[in-house]
Amino acid sequence: MEPVVAQLLQYGEPAVRFKVRTGVLGHDPADPMVTALRLTVRQSPRVQAMLAPRDAEGRLPYHPYRKWVGAHWVLAQLADLGYPTGDDDLIPLREQVYTWLFSRKHEANIPVIQGRARRCASQEGNLVLALHSLGLADARTEELARRLLGWQWPDGGWNCDRKAAASHSSYHETLIPLRALAVHARLTGDPAFQSAVERGVEVLLKRRLFRRLSTGEIIEPAFVQLHYPYYWRYNILYALRVLAEIGAIGDPRCAEALDLLESKRLPDGGWPAEIKYYTVLTNGEPKSGHSWVDWGGARRKTANPWVTAEALTVLQAAGRL
Repeated sequence: MEPVVAQLLQYGEPAVRFKVRTGVLGHDPADPMVTALRLTVRQSPRVQAMLAPRDAEGRLPYHPYRKWVGAHWVLAQLADLGYPTGDDDLIPLREQVYTWLFSRKHEANIPVIQGRARRCASQEGNLVLALHSLGLADARTEELARRLLGWQWPDGGWNCDRKAAASHSSYHETLIPLRALAVHARLTGDPAFQSAVERGVEVLLKRRLFRRLSTGEIIEPAFVQLHYPYYWRYNILYALRVLAEIGAIGDPRCAEALDLLESKRLPDGGWPAEIKYYTVLTNGEPKSGHSWVDWGGARRKTANPWVTAEALTVLQAAGRL
C-alpha cells in the first residue's frame, strides 16, 4: 500500500476514508465495514453543517439552486461523500428540487434553436445522479433522465448556449448528464440510455479530454486545474473519474490527461487543489458561491485530501497506481 493511502485511511473525515476504501482499495459498498463507515459520514460535522439550516419540515430556506447551499447542491454533495442510501429525512430536499425542475417557469425556459435544445442539463443530471446514489429515485427520476435524452445534441453532448451559431456541446453541461445517464443505464438496463452514453463519451475522448479539435490547444486553462468539490465545473480529474465509472478510462485518448494528472503529484504522494470555487461562510445569510464547510482550500504545494482521494481512485482504475 502506498504511504499516502495508509495516511488517508487514518484521516479524520469519514467521507475521505469511504472514497479510499471503495475507490482505491475496491471494497464493496455493501461490505458491513463500509456500511458502518457511511453511517459515520451521515453523522459527521461536515454533513451536519450542510443540513443544519433545514426548517421544521426538513427543507432548506434557499432556492434549490443557490450555490452551494441550496437543496440541489446539498443532495449532489451528500451523494458524492458516500452518504447512506434510503434516508427519508432527505425527501423534503428532493421535493424542493423536483418542485423547481418540474415548475412551469422552469420548463418554459428551454428554447430549441437551430434544432438544438438549449438546456443547462447539469441541473437535471445532478439530481438524477444524486437520487440514484442516495436511493431516493422514483418515477420522476426516470422522467428527468428521458428529458436528458431528448435534449442531447447531435454531437453527443449538451449545451445551454442560446447563440444560434453554437454548434458544439459544452464540456461543463455534458459531463454531469453523461455520468447520470451512465448510472441510469446500468440500473435500468435500457439500451437507449447506454447508446446516449456512448455518444456522449466521444465528445470528451475525441478531444483527449481537454484539447481543441481545431488547433490542439488547451480548451480552457481551468480544465487542467484540479479542484474539489466539482460542482458544475469541468476539469480533467472529474472527467477521468466519470470515464473510469463508465469503463472507458482504458481508451488511449485518456493517456495524455492521465499523464498530466500524474505530473501534478507532490513529493509527499498527494495532489493539490489548484483552484477553488467556494467561499467558506460560518454564519449569516449565504450568497451565491458560499459554502458552510471548508474543503481544504487551494494551495499548489500542499496536498488536498479530497483531490488526493479522487486522483488515487482514477489512477487505480487506470492501472497506474
